[in-house]
Amino acid sequence: MSFLPEPLRIRDFRVYWLARLASTIGQISMVVVIGWQVYDIARQTMGLKEASFQLGLVGVVQFVPLFALTLVTGWAADRIDRRYIARAALALEVVCAAILAWLAWTHTTTLPALFGVAALLGVARAFAMPALQALAPNLVPREILPRAIALSSIAWQVGAIFGPAVGGYLYALAPHMPYTVAAVLFTISLLCVFLIGPKPQTGVDRNRHPWRQMVDGLHYVRRNRIVLGAISLDLFAVLLGGATAMLPVYARDILHAGPQGLGHLRAAPAVGATLAAAWFSFRPLKHDVGVKMFIAVGMFGASTIVFGLSRFMPLSLLCLAVLGAADMFSVYVRQSLIQLSTPDDMRGRVGSVSSLFISASNELGEAESGFLAALIGPVASVVAGGIGAIAVTLLWSKWFPELRRARNFDLPTPTSQPQEAA
Repeated sequence: MSFLPEPLRIRDFRVYWLARLASTIGQISMVVVIGWQVYDIARQTMGLKEASFQLGLVGVVQFVPLFALTLVTGWAADRIDRRYIARAALALEVVCAAILAWLAWTHTTTLPALFGVAALLGVARAFAMPALQALAPNLVPREILPRAIALSSIAWQVGAIFGPAVGGYLYALAPHMPYTVAAVLFTISLLCVFLIGPKPQTGVDRNRHPWRQMVDGLHYVRRNRIVLGAISLDLFAVLLGGATAMLPVYARDILHAGPQGLGHLRAAPAVGATLAAAWFSFRPLKHDVGVKMFIAVGMFGASTIVFGLSRFMPLSLLCLAVLGAADMFSVYVRQSLIQLSTPDDMRGRVGSVSSLFISASNELGEAESGFLAALIGPVASVVAGGIGAIAVTLLWSKWFPELRRARNFDLPTPTSQPQEAA
């Protein structure tokens, strides 16, 4: 297997990669179909703006469980075998997919049911994200971790390419099919996680009160300027620039492309992101990583603006692909800096805070886009979000000079007690 990138030569990482790929295809296909069904059901009795508001609520119900459980899930990922947590979360996702498949099969799908299952998916993701993020560095040597992060992102992005197509085309074939296939994919992912062998995991201080252990993650993020700057940059840039929440609106009422067109629109950012991640898995970034990350986030905002104004499907797809590549560039740098700046006994708790910020940028970004679209219209909402993302990039480059000055990933081995920034 010498032709494979170095991390994929490690058996447990290969299994982990396959688990991420299968679960991501299942997750994205479900998210696409849930969004389409919510908007389509709402449009039967509501106007465009009111239905856009319902799309915003989908993001809220997924975010609330993650927000409520952040401290608990991070503490669990540092105290309990991370494989066990991932298995439990995947099992819950199997149940969610089965419920929606049954409702679609019996033609009893309702908005409350879709919102309820979306909330359960939020619970599953709340536990899965910090556990899986913290597990990855246990599977590979530290020196190849940036490449492993890029490959892990490829699994997610490849899943994001096929997920929308799976969701859109299978839904056109039969409403229950995307959920049925998602249940099978989650089961495959669950079996893959069972194949990962035991890994050494630095335990937390069991003499310390559990509540204090939970809060330690927040304190660490607040005191580590690189981690805080990287996480918060993603939060506010994606929160404001969340064009993907409006894709059902663009597919149905602006570009007039239907559910199949929605699949293409949802896949376009992942195509760009996969190309960027593949490049980094073979040619890892080595110089001026901080400055390049800020440039990538600025490109993300600019692409969002052009997409918002476009009425031409090929141009819209190109903008979304550039947007995805820029976002992947930022993710690659951000996750490498965070993982290499965090000790193993804190990775679960820092990962849970990172997951909260990521979910806030995604789910609350969808809510913000939906609510703003209800006030000023979907096009103005997307354009304003892109402008906001560029403004955030400029502000963060000034407020977090530590990020701007980051030259490479050759960081010192971190300890659990970072020094206060001067």
